Amino acid sequence: MTNQQIEEQSQKLETRVETLEKELAKIKQTLAESMKRKEPWWLKVAGSFENDPTFDEAVRFGQEWRKSTQES
Repeated sequence: MTNQQIEEQSQKLETRVETLEKELAKIKQTLAESMKRKEPWWLKVAGSFENDPTFDEAVRFGQEWRKSTQES
């Protein structure tokens, strides 16, 4: 490998690391903001499946599966 090829790979690697560092900073900021919320996240979704026949069917399937594993 020539010195030029090594330099090009080094620059590519530096660019990739910079990109990763920026993305990590965004993730950290998002996480920090979500931790500041006073209301738990699950309260936003609590009850959102009320009267949803698809969700009710999924629950029923889950109950049937758990029951079938207990009988074995």
